[in-house]
This record gives sequence, C-alpha cells and structure tokens, in this order.
Amino acid sequence: MTENTQQQHSVPELPTQYTPADVEGPLYERWVERGYFEADEKSDKPPYTVVIPPPNVTGSLHLGHAFEHTLIDALTRRKRMQGYETLWQPGMDHAGIATQNVVERELAKEGASRHDLGREAFVERVWQWKDESGGQISGQMRRLGDGVAWSRERFTMDEGLSKAVQTIFKRLYDDELIYRAERIINWCPRCLTAISDIEVEYQDDDGELVSIRYGEGDASIVVATTRAETMLGDTAVAVHPEDERYAHLVGTEIELPLTGRRIPVVADEHVDPEFGTGAVKVTPAHDPNDFEIGRRHGLANLAVLDERGVITAHGPFQGLDRFEARSAIVGALRAEGRIVAEKRPYTHSVGHCSRCKTTIEPRLSMQWWVKVGPLAKAAGDAVRDGKVAIHPKEMESRYFGWVDNLHDWCISRQLWWGHRIPVWYGPNGEVVCVGPDEEAPTGEGWHQDTDVLDTWFSSGLWPFSTLGWPEQTPSVTKFYPNSVLVTGYDILFFWVARMMMFGLYAMDGTPPFHTIALHGMVRDQFGKKMSKSFGNAVNPLDWMDTYGSDAVRFTLARGANPGVDVPIGEDWVQGSRNFANKIWNATRFALMNGATVEGELPPAEQLSATDRWILSRLNSVVAEVDAYYDDYQFAKLSDTLFHFAWDEVFDWYVELSKTTFMAGGPAADASRRVLGEVLDVTLRLLHPVVPFVTETLWTTLTGGESVVIAEWPRAVVVPGADAPGGFRDAAAEREIETVQQVVTEVRRFRSDQGLQPGQKVPARLDLTGTALASHEAAMRSLLRLQPAGEDFTATASLPVAGATVALDLSGAIDVEAERKRLAKDLAVAEKELAQTTAKLGNEAFLAKAPEQVKEKIRTRKAAAEADIERITAQLAALPTA
Repeated sequence: MTENTQQQHSVPELPTQYTPADVEGPLYERWVERGYFEADEKSDKPPYTVVIPPPNVTGSLHLGHAFEHTLIDALTRRKRMQGYETLWQPGMDHAGIATQNVVERELAKEGASRHDLGREAFVERVWQWKDESGGQISGQMRRLGDGVAWSRERFTMDEGLSKAVQTIFKRLYDDELIYRAERIINWCPRCLTAISDIEVEYQDDDGELVSIRYGEGDASIVVATTRAETMLGDTAVAVHPEDERYAHLVGTEIELPLTGRRIPVVADEHVDPEFGTGAVKVTPAHDPNDFEIGRRHGLANLAVLDERGVITAHGPFQGLDRFEARSAIVGALRAEGRIVAEKRPYTHSVGHCSRCKTTIEPRLSMQWWVKVGPLAKAAGDAVRDGKVAIHPKEMESRYFGWVDNLHDWCISRQLWWGHRIPVWYGPNGEVVCVGPDEEAPTGEGWHQDTDVLDTWFSSGLWPFSTLGWPEQTPSVTKFYPNSVLVTGYDILFFWVARMMMFGLYAMDGTPPFHTIALHGMVRDQFGKKMSKSFGNAVNPLDWMDTYGSDAVRFTLARGANPGVDVPIGEDWVQGSRNFANKIWNATRFALMNGATVEGELPPAEQLSATDRWILSRLNSVVAEVDAYYDDYQFAKLSDTLFHFAWDEVFDWYVELSKTTFMAGGPAADASRRVLGEVLDVTLRLLHPVVPFVTETLWTTLTGGESVVIAEWPRAVVVPGADAPGGFRDAAAEREIETVQQVVTEVRRFRSDQGLQPGQKVPARLDLTGTALASHEAAMRSLLRLQPAGEDFTATASLPVAGATVALDLSGAIDVEAERKRLAKDLAVAEKELAQTTAKLGNEAFLAKAPEQVKEKIRTRKAAAEADIERITAQLAALPTA
C-alpha cells in the first residue's frame, strides 16, 4: 500500500461500463490544476528531463506524434512515481516556411500578398495568426494525456529563445564557424527560398532521359540527362581519368550545341566510367556534384535559371519556364541531329518541396553556412567516448555515417517569418554581426540582412534554450543535460545531430542528453507508409473518440520495439479497448467481492498456494517491467503487463479465487487482501501507458489521491518470508502451472468434443500423488464438472500431469451427429492435403511460382496435416455406440 493511500475509506461502486469520454477530460484537467506535471528546479530530488520534439505551430496531432508522446509520457510518468523531479518540457516550433505559407494563403483569399503589407506588417499578421489559430496541437496533446509542464511551454520565436539564437549565432560567427558563401542549395521556385534536406520529399516521377552528342566526329562525346534545359549552363564535360575511350579528348574543347560556345573536357575521379556512356555534362551552377567538379577544375559557374525557374540565358529560350524550355531544347537538338537516344517515360527519383510539392531546383546562391567540421567531430566523439548512448546500439553506425560525413550546413532562408540573421551591412562594405546585448549600427546606408535562419537552427538549441540559456538559470543548473531524447530515427541527422553539435559547443563540452532513444515510424497494418495520397492515413483523434485515449496509447506502446517501424490497424486499437474494459470489469468484480489494500499482507503460512503463486508472479513482473523500461523496450513491457493482467490475474487468479470467496472465512479474507495488493501494484505498473482508466480504478480501490503521484511499485514483501527481490515461491508457481495444465487440457478436449462452454458434465478426478487436491473445487468450477453419480460411466479418460480426469459424455452430445460432422471436416482436410501435396510435387509450378506463393502453399499443407491429426484424434475419443 502506498504512502498517499487512505487507511480507511468507503469503496464507491464503479459504473457497470467504462466510458472513456466521461472520464478522460475531467481527469486530465484535475491533474493539471493540481500541478502534478510541473517541475521545481529548487527540489532536492534527482532530476529527470525530457524535451518534447517541438511540433510545428501549424500542425495537428498525427499518429507519429501520438506514438512518440505515448513513449515519452510513459517514461516521465514512471520517473515521477519513482521520486524524480521530472520535467517533460513542452513547446512548439515556429515552422518558418509552413507558417508563412499558411498566412500567405489567407492573404491571397483577401486579394493581397505579403509584399502589399510589407515585412513588418506581415510579421505582425503571422503573430496574430499564431495567437488565434496556431498551436491546435496543444489541446490535442491534452486529449492524449501528455504529462507536460504547461507553465514552462516555450515557442522558438519567443523572446528568450530568440535571445538564445542571436547569442549562439554571434559566438559561432566570432569563432569563424559561420560564414557567407555562394554554394549549391535546394531551392523551391514556388516558396522562393532555400530549404533543408529534410524538407525535400523524393518520389519517383516519369520524366525523360535524353542522350545528346556534343562535338563532331572523333571529337564528339555523348552525354545523357534528365534536365536538358540545364545544358545551356554547361561549362565542361567530365570523364574518368583512366577511361581510355576519352583519353585523347581530355584537355581539348568541344562544341556545346545551341550555344556557339566551346567547353573543355576534364578528367575527374567522380565520374563512373561504367555508368551510361562514361561521360557527364558539368553544370556547376545547377547541380551539387557538378559544382564540386567545377571547384576542382576552376570552371565558371554559369547560372541559366532565375529564382522562379525561368531561363535567363540569352537566345530563343530566354523567358521560358524550365519545363517548357526542356521540351523546346530537346526539339531544337533533334532538329540539329544531336539526339542519339530518347527514353520516355524514364522513372527516376525527383525532389519536391514538402510544403508546396514543387520540383526542387538545385541552384547556386549566396547563403549563410555553418562550418560543421569541428562541431560534427565533437558530436561523433561524444558517442564514441560513451558520453552519450544511442539506443538501440545498432543505430550508432547510421549516426556516425552522418556526423562523420557532414557537409557545411546552409542556415539562411529567404523568408520573412523567422529569426532574422543578426548581420548588418554598411555603405562601404562593412559587415557587423550583432549580439543580443549590442546596439545595431545605424546611419545612412546601413541595413540588416534580409534572410532568416533555418528553423532547425533554433530547434537545435531546444534542450537548453527552453531552460533559460544563455542565462545560467536554476533550471539550466537542475535540468541540463537532459536525461534522454526520444525521437524517430528519421531525424537522427536533421535534428539530433544539430542538437549534439550546438549543445556540446554552447555548454562547454557537456552533451545535451545522456541517451538518445530512437523509435521507428508508424505504418499501417500491412507495413505501408501512412499517407493521405495512399488513402491509409489515420486521424488518431477519431480513434480516441471511438475507443478512448488509453486504447490508442496501449496499441502504440505495444508495437514500439526500439528503432523498428510500428504497424497499426484499427482492429488492434479495438483489442486494446477490450483490454481497458477487462481491467475495469475485473477491478469492479474485485471490489464487489471485498478486495482491499488495508493492513499488511497475511503471513505466507496463511496464504493459499494460489495466493502465493500470484504474489510470486507479481514480483517477477515488477522486475521484468523495470528491466524493459531501462532498456526502452516498450513493446515487451506492454506485452508483459497485458498477459500478466489479462491471463494470470483476471483469467486465472480471479477465477481460481471465486470458490474461496464463496466459501468465506479466513482464507477468503487473505485472498481478498492479496487480490487488493495485486490490483494495486498492477494498476500502478500499467498507469504510465494507460493513465486514465488506471487513475479511476486505483483511486477507487485504494482511496489514494492520485496514481500519478503514487509510489512506483517495488517488490512485494510477505511477512515472515523476506527474500532478496521480494517474495518468491517456486513451488507454488509449479503447483499452479500444473492446475493450469489440467484445466487447459480438459477445456481443449471439451471444445474438441463440441461441448458448449457452460455445459456441465459428470466427471471423476483422480488426484492421487499430486498437489492438486486443494484445487479440486476450483478446477471443477472452471471446467463445469459435476460430481460423478451412481450411474456414472466414463466414456473418456484424460491423463494430465499425473492426474486423471474421467468424463461421462454419454448424455452430453449426440455421438452420431458429432461423428458425421467430424467425418465431413476430415474429408475437407484430406482434400486440402491432396491438392497442396500435388501442387508442391509439380516441378513446373515450383519453377515458375514466386517464393511467397510457394510458402503459402506449404503453410496450407501443414495446416491440413494438423487438422487431419486433430480430427482423427477427436473421432477416436468419441464414445462407442
């Protein structure tokens, strides 16, 4: 019994049915009002800190959020119950491109654009939208039961976090780790900004592959391209240095069709001589690989597309959109006899803007960059040196593959919504970076850089900026570094690596968290990615409305193996709802039968074998669940709790104890106290994953204030039977396992004989030489077995685990009707076996059929063989006429 449990209380009657909608909202608001989720930096308790991966202010709760939040909430609820000063830090990301697009669409409906408003007024309009419409996800997080410290909620554009952004920009700039340079970036011609790699969505598009002959005769080379329009910007053709086919051309120049220009042939090891013709066109201003080739060979960067994807090169194609120009240029090359081959459709991977779905254009642009070399090395070393653990460990190689090969990071975006780059330019070429406590230069000719910072720049500071950094606040002292980061493996590079780099840099070599716990992606029940375009996307709020938040949470947790994708289907959520109902009904039954947590547990010698068994099993489960939590094995701990609660507590212990309760007396009193203890501990173990139903049941059972602040279960101690790890009784476990074996085998036999579950049958039990005598009444009750009368005639005898159960089925079933039914089933099974055997013996079929088809036939054959064996045994067991 926990400390905040009242010793005396009247047990209110639970409603006959659990209705989540009536319970969840009021319970959550009560938790928040009582401050259960708040964190006190002045506390002397050990800290446990997790930051929420900040959702976009434009976003709403999707299954990915629900999955991740369920895992974090389970961790933090458990730690709070274990006595830690627990902070789950909430907040939202300003989502630069997404938010600006939302407000621009609103303006478009009014017949206006951001340029009509001007920058300052537009930013004010975005703040207005954020206050009125943004942050919808916060209310949805409450629906899910997120135990976050709402009083500490932060926003990446609030005053404190903006100061943190300006502070670290200034430090990096002064340390020459931020610079401005012209490089190739991902450019969205619709959003008119550079975008990060994570904002590029790749999909297979049907395009064209055109092979073009450059030059004439022996001095000609054929190159292939999917972007013919970029040939106007070619400044070289590259071949591999060891490719003998083109050795005579290296160092010469060839004619570039349609332009009148001549371009060099260069040798570069980047070229794969085995791919295509072994020669590639080089367009340094419009391709990242070509840009690097151009740098190595001193080639000119010739831009031929403007920011909207329109051709700027002088000539007949000037002013054409890139896709219009593609067709026009191919037509002109065809007219000149330059086209060697054309392939349509040519399916290839093409990057699209995740916001507007526009095809991304690699573009040479002047941007701000972070020099990541030393920062990335520190981020890699922190894991290699054991300062930070990645879980599961096999994900380390993916992490190292990224941080060890990072390119400099483009941090500037051509937007108005975001943290504006704190750099001013003077009339005479001056460049001044301004820190948060410094005055910006003023006077004629001075102006601030118009770009804003990549959203990932500010979210990279999240583990410490949310605590008040750059000030050394009490919260920074108490809660940094964070205990664990829970996030998807898909943003290991995009977000996690940036937090590692910035945390180590800003916090004097202290990493932002001790552990990185990576989870997979939520997919549909067939393992397919969820997407609106696929028609399989699910709104978790709909499932919460139908089945309750606990059911959604438990389904997600039960599928959460570390680093592995999580399939989920509605029928699984329905199964979890059934589990919540089972917990409710079993606890209701227990309360109606006097289950209690008052007083100490009776001494071991006063407990029945059934009582000792369930307490022994309970302690095993407590240890297993703790081990699984420490290893972030949410699926295993959920599965363990599911089977213990449903199978062992509700289906076995409660059922085996019914005869004890009916008999009354001291044994019944002892079992009522044991049942109360088991339910108390089980509900506390379940609480972090299914908080709502367990709160209602636990407070009703114990009279305690709230399970949210109850003590996390420890090993149960039985008076007079102290042992390391709590009470254990291997003998009682073996005894009840034998009972289960007998009951299971007889139930199977009854089912095979076609008996109804509630149909009573005369039986004689021979328990000589076993420890089952004390369980006979319970077994008879479970198996619906009546005492054998004077006219008892055993028609079947089942030897099980040293016992013998003799049954008289003569009046229970129509033997001849059952024999005919089984004979019919046997014929069907034999036909199935013959058909599958024939197919698997057909060499032509085996040679042509896919492996999955052959495996399906093998499975059917094995099932038919099992059916034949089972039905034959049932026929043999039927009584003779």
